[in-house]
Amino acid sequence: MYFGAHVSIAGGLVNAPKNSADLGGEVFQIFTRSPRGGHVNPITKPIADEFKFLCKEYNQKEWVVHTPYFINFASANPKIKHGSSAVVREELERASQIGASYVMTHLGSYKDLGESIGFVQLIDGLEQTLKGYKGSAQFLIEISAGAVGNIGSTFDELAKMVHHPKLKKYNIGICYDTQHAFSAGYDIRNPKVLEQTLKKFDDTVGLDKLKMFHCNDSKIELGGHKDRHDHIGEGLIGKAGFEAMINNKKLKDINYYLETEHDKVVEDLNILKELRG
Repeated sequence: MYFGAHVSIAGGLVNAPKNSADLGGEVFQIFTRSPRGGHVNPITKPIADEFKFLCKEYNQKEWVVHTPYFINFASANPKIKHGSSAVVREELERASQIGASYVMTHLGSYKDLGESIGFVQLIDGLEQTLKGYKGSAQFLIEISAGAVGNIGSTFDELAKMVHHPKLKKYNIGICYDTQHAFSAGYDIRNPKVLEQTLKKFDDTVGLDKLKMFHCNDSKIELGGHKDRHDHIGEGLIGKAGFEAMINNKKLKDINYYLETEHDKVVEDLNILKELRG
């Protein structure tokens, strides 16, 4: 079980391992491109080799890639729909070049098409993304906070995707964002409710699909359906919730990635390390 944070690639991808180490991170998450679009720098072999060398040099145990923000597999705009598939596939290929373990993405919103038509388009888009992919980075779906129309905020919905007849052969995993899931109604604030939530997850999605945590406390109450991160112990999940997770044997091999504001991210990391002991 290792802890880290989302770090900047300002000045070049190869700066990320040091940026993580400077915070005290053992693992890290990055965007390989601007999350808002625009020019994409190619990852050449020398860049990839240097990146992997520096990950080893700075004793980083794992690194993962987050897709850009503009992904929406259920958009009525053909450009966004096809672009989402193309960009996620590109990110899987780029992540494989640099030895990243996972690429996780938000899937978008059903607000354009409605859930029934949107879901069919979503499945087709994900199949298009993963068809023929032979890279090493595993594709993960990130649970959403449950705002109206957002895709993937319930365990049942996640299960319908990862176990779909068209998709199950692609071994899709889940990125569990603690704040999003709490906001979607899944409690983790003490060992007892955490066990209940893990049982629900296992009964629907399967605990073997749970690959990483986005580790964020919540400014929003349980079931509040908004995406609002807080620092560890300062939000409504509370330090006890993260202690319950870290001490749960079912979760002992899963790594944690903070997405909290950088003003206190070092403090957040230190809290997690203290809880780990």
